[in-house]
Amino acid sequence: MKLHTGMGPNPRVVKMFIAEKGLDIPRVDVDLLAGDNRKPPYTDKNPAGQLPCLELEEDRYLAEILAICEYLEEKHPTPPLIGGTPEDRALTRMWTRRIDLNIVEPMANGFRYGEGLMLFKDRIRTIPQAADDLKALGREKLAWLDGLMKNNQFIVGDRFTLADILLFAFLDFGRTVGQPIDETLTWVPGWFARVEARPSAADSA
Repeated sequence: MKLHTGMGPNPRVVKMFIAEKGLDIPRVDVDLLAGDNRKPPYTDKNPAGQLPCLELEEDRYLAEILAICEYLEEKHPTPPLIGGTPEDRALTRMWTRRIDLNIVEPMANGFRYGEGLMLFKDRIRTIPQAADDLKALGREKLAWLDGLMKNNQFIVGDRFTLADILLFAFLDFGRTVGQPIDETLTWVPGWFARVEARPSAADSA
């Protein structure tokens, strides 16, 4: 296997997942700022032009961060970051789906249409007038999550999972591009500190 990767929160999710698994997967850096991910030879591997992309054997390629992590979990189930039982896997996927749709996507597009507009305007369709509303939506849903977690150590109870990795990577990125974590939240700041202290957070930065 070989990971085609670069800067940004999407590649970081996979790099952090790999670090938590203790895997050693060779990496190929793709220059996102130069737009190398939007042209051949990278688009021959991933026509969507997004990072990262996992190169398998026999010229097969797997894109989309959650699909890559699911694949790696099946190949290397220990330690379980999605789950060791059907119930655990279902709960992790439920929370990962909620976080991805309700928090990550609004945050990411708020950046692409706002602070990142000059980088993305000639690469994807952008909606600058939607940037502030998308950021607000992400904040509202993060507050919603905060209210549900109560005494949980991590998002899925006491298990550290893909859901934590996904949210951490995007919150850590967001606070550097005008989307700081609301310190009035009661659970998120402490959870963030716990995840940030994990070796995989530094290894994937």
